[in-house]
Amino acid sequence: MNYKVALVFCGSLAFASLAFATPATDAEFAEFKKQGATKFSAEQGKQNWTREVASPEGDKRSCTTCHDADLTKPGKHAKTKKVIDPMAPSVNPERFTDQKKIEKWFKRNCEWTWGRECTAQEKGDFLKFLTGAN
Repeated sequence: MNYKVALVFCGSLAFASLAFATPATDAEFAEFKKQGATKFSAEQGKQNWTREVASPEGDKRSCTTCHDADLTKPGKHAKTKKVIDPMAPSVNPERFTDQKKIEKWFKRNCEWTWGRECTAQEKGDFLKFLTGAN
């Protein structure tokens, strides 16, 4: 009996660890590596997510300015106040399923937040953090 419970438990863990990988995220990770990125770090992605940068207007910005620090909660656009769906795929299954959208939002949000496009390494670290990948 314990053997069956252990087998089901291990199978559940394996499924959970793969739950947020999508063809789009796999393609993005491969593209980032082609651009010279190395091992991706969810921890570095988390640090970058909360890192504050001075904007051209003089205010401080981070990813959490518009996206909540809690990825399971909705955010709000800093200028328009439009609600932004949660970043966590666990509560927003459509998140990170379209490669073109991933690329579009990285470009737009990195430029607005950091004043520049993010590097392939930074994008890979962010994606690792946001998808909960190990």
